[in-house]
Amino acid sequence: MGGCSNEQPPQQKTAELPPAPEISSGFRSDMIPVHATRHMAAAANPLATAAGQQMLRKGGSAIDAAIAMQAVLALVEPQASGIGGGAFILYWDGERVQAFDGRETAPAGASTGMFLGADGQPIPFADAQIGGRSVGVPGVLRALEMAHQQHGKLPWHDLFQPAIQLASQGFPVSRRLHGQIAADKFIADSPEMAKYFLTPQGQALPVGTLLKNPELARTLQAIATQGADAFYQGPVAQAMVDKVRSHARPGTLSLADVSGYQAQERKPVCGDYKQWQVCGMPPPSSGGVAVLQTLGILEALQNKSPALDLAAMPPVPSNSGAGLEPSVSAVHLIAEAERLAYADRALYLADSAFVPVNVKGLTDKAYFKTRAALIGDKSMGRAKAGVPAGINLALAPDRSPLRISTSQIAAVDDQGGAISMTTSVEAAFGSHVMTNGFILNNQLTDFSFVPEENGKPVANRIEPGKRPRSSMAPTLVFDRKSGELVATIGSPGGSQIIEYVNKAVVGLLDWKLNPQDAISLANFGSRNVGTELEAGRVSPALVQQLQDRGHEVSLIEMTSGTQIIVRDKDGWAAGADPRREGTALGD
Repeated sequence: MGGCSNEQPPQQKTAELPPAPEISSGFRSDMIPVHATRHMAAAANPLATAAGQQMLRKGGSAIDAAIAMQAVLALVEPQASGIGGGAFILYWDGERVQAFDGRETAPAGASTGMFLGADGQPIPFADAQIGGRSVGVPGVLRALEMAHQQHGKLPWHDLFQPAIQLASQGFPVSRRLHGQIAADKFIADSPEMAKYFLTPQGQALPVGTLLKNPELARTLQAIATQGADAFYQGPVAQAMVDKVRSHARPGTLSLADVSGYQAQERKPVCGDYKQWQVCGMPPPSSGGVAVLQTLGILEALQNKSPALDLAAMPPVPSNSGAGLEPSVSAVHLIAEAERLAYADRALYLADSAFVPVNVKGLTDKAYFKTRAALIGDKSMGRAKAGVPAGINLALAPDRSPLRISTSQIAAVDDQGGAISMTTSVEAAFGSHVMTNGFILNNQLTDFSFVPEENGKPVANRIEPGKRPRSSMAPTLVFDRKSGELVATIGSPGGSQIIEYVNKAVVGLLDWKLNPQDAISLANFGSRNVGTELEAGRVSPALVQQLQDRGHEVSLIEMTSGTQIIVRDKDGWAAGADPRREGTALGD
């Protein structure tokens, strides 16, 4: 059933749409934009945001602020990110955009069939996630170190002090962290995690409990004093390897894997959208390409018919009592464009060091035009991957589980620099392997469990040293004429990240929403499996109108964690996601 098919859309298969990796902590309906004239920081937890603002007030750069925020997030948001995971960083120094890749790598001992059972079928996701087998070599500290060496203004040592102080003196368990602990049935099986996160009676630590992490304080102090080498060599690295290899579900991580990890500086993927230029992460992230494809297809539709211009389809009052909601025409067009982008993502996008990825062909305007021609008044159901110019590969589509747990960091500094950084341990609480006060990722489950189909290899199959494909989509937007930075955008949310970033970009640029309203607007989109609407945030009328257009609609939890900082007439305005506990602070 391809994009040009007249067949009915396939029935929704709920098994193909896993639940959101992180639960919502409630919707904060009272949030308004934060304004500043000089600098701004935004993160998923107020303590992390405060650490970023502290660095900016000292004259620090955007990367200085991001490092301080990441270190605090390792403590206060361990289910989502931390030094045991990876990150993608998009950086603007006032003159050029750079992409820093701190994605985890597969150990040398990894094999293509490591997540297949004796029957040759993929093992259950939880069996793959929990334990040492799923752990990739963490990359976030090497990427932060690389970016700091180029753009840091403050000493590396100073950036870790807020986190070290909080870890030593303790921080109150937030409602969100309590909820995540209570919802996780695997914590009790990890002695280190149970001791740290649970009461002696085995319950989640109550909200407000003062939680101290002296082990993490010692780890961060070593990193602050000795640099990232303190993590990748010596006792911390040895402890990671020992934990992974001695687990009941052991992995193959070795000291050579850890010490040999290298972050990569890559060329960002940038493309035009109307009067703006949008820049994102290149492979192994699929986020940058998929966002550019969605926007490019939407612009091609507008060029074909002015009546299809999204700017003429602003959000409308909802009869559900939830304020504004997206219009049916906008949801239809964006979801259809996303189907096409996700179809290409599943077939073509992977680590470009292992698979040729034709970014140019996938983001070519002529290709967008051919893809846009597949969109009609009715939903196409399931889209097929296209055939961009210059691609001649016999590949099978990736049918990996659509999961991940992440966090988003954004900052702009006094010098005109800006960062959008998405950071992750993959599923909630990663592999559930804890050592030295931090949790190790389970990023190897971001590879395709199935290495080939019908004799054709899957681009995102597991291979030693390879980086798993990601949906993380840190994004920077510029005015094409002046070259001036317009906004820094990003979100967690697994394979839904692309949907969340698309909504935010269109909300800001086409619908002229302020950053907070762009984030708060109901989430929606399609991952090429039905059309998703945020449960409790849209009206029955919108659902019915989409169904009338042939959409198979799923009302699901869509827990984005979007952070946006946008230029305004007085300096900067920022918003944080009301679905989590994030904040923005500026001066």
